[in-house]
Amino acid sequence: MARQRDPDEPKIYFLPNLMTAGNLACGFFAVLMILKGLIEVQVEAQKMPNGLPLPAKEYFEISRQYYEYAILLIFGSCLFDLLDGRLARLGGHESPFGREFDSLADIVSFGMAPAMLVSKAVLFPLGDVGWGIAFGYLLCGAMRLARFNCLAALPKKPGASNDFRGIPIPMAAGFIASLTFLIIQIYDNDRELGPWKYALAGAMLGLSWLMISDVRYPSFKKVGWRTRGTLGALVIAALILVLAVKFHYITPVVVFSSYLIYGLIRPWLSQAWRKEIEVEADTGTDAESDAENDSDASNL
Repeated sequence: MARQRDPDEPKIYFLPNLMTAGNLACGFFAVLMILKGLIEVQVEAQKMPNGLPLPAKEYFEISRQYYEYAILLIFGSCLFDLLDGRLARLGGHESPFGREFDSLADIVSFGMAPAMLVSKAVLFPLGDVGWGIAFGYLLCGAMRLARFNCLAALPKKPGASNDFRGIPIPMAAGFIASLTFLIIQIYDNDRELGPWKYALAGAMLGLSWLMISDVRYPSFKKVGWRTRGTLGALVIAALILVLAVKFHYITPVVVFSSYLIYGLIRPWLSQAWRKEIEVEADTGTDAESDAENDSDASNL
């Protein structure tokens, strides 16, 4: 006899939560790669004669592959995070369980993993200050996710916007991770970055503030299979894909930087420009368009 389902038991939808599990797996393995790289360096350092330090070039050659694995895994988490929300909305399977599970996965993939990457690859010369900056990023990311969940649990007000309050943590993680990797590739080491270590420390502080700020960022939740676009938008998207393959060290930084900057300049753009950039789904009604323009609505 089948067990009767408890009406209070949360609904767990398979496909969206499978994508979230993929997000968490990528985040876990990203952290694992960073730790494994550190262990490999220590093993090689012990082989040096007379206790001499491991040369910077050799140190970086050992660490490089683990940085690459960690970066790719963080990007993989971004992809899974995008898919879980899309699948949930596509099937009408959004649920409190999925929202909480997604946030728990995000704090590992987009909080812990980037914080460890940056603190190991760049901020280590700053000592305890570097660790403090990395922890501040992780703390602000956790607070942003907690605020998001609290606001999402409230009844949605008529005319409420889908905009995010503060930059989403996946975008913050993608920006800081891709920028870190680009810089160490340019310098071909991770030991002597000159003033860039201070620039990245400042970037991490700025991202920490942006995540808990009230700066509005578009969610693009309306973009889907029914979304109408222009020929110009299609050409730009195709060019971005080509450039992403050819200049795979540079393109992610450009994409994440564009989103970050767009949120900062968005209030000064006209409604026409915003609608052109933030492609809207053709719903056949004006209600959602009016909701977009309601600046007093509470936002997530």
